Amino acid sequence: MKDHFRHSKRITSTKRWQAVRHAVLERDGWACVQCGALRRLEVDHIKPVRARPDLSFNPANCQTLCRVCHTKKTRLEIGHKPLSQDRQAWRDAVSELTGRDDRGIMQKEINDA
Repeated sequence: MKDHFRHSKRITSTKRWQAVRHAVLERDGWACVQCGALRRLEVDHIKPVRARPDLSFNPANCQTLCRVCHTKKTRLEIGHKPLSQDRQAWRDAVSELTGRDDRGIMQKEINDA
C-alpha cells in the first residue's frame, strides 16, 4: 500500500511546469540552495502543492534542491521523523570510509575543484 500520494504529479507532467522548472534552475544557478550540490537537481515546491495548489506554477514558491535534500524535506513534510543520532553517525562513518559525502560526491572531486 502506498502511504504517500504525489499531489504534484498533475502539475509536474505539464509543459508549463517544464518552463517554470527551467526558470527556477537558472535563477538558483543550477545548484542546490541547501547544500550547493550540482548533481541530481530537482525543483521543489516550498509550500507543497497539496496545501497551496494556487502556487503550483509560481517560481517564488519553488527552489532547487538536490535529491538528498529534497528527500529529507519531503520525509519531514509527510510526517517521518528525522534520522536518529545513531543512524546519522552510521551514515557519516560510511561516508568517511567510502570517501563520498551523503550526496554521493567523492571527497577528491571536491578537493580538486
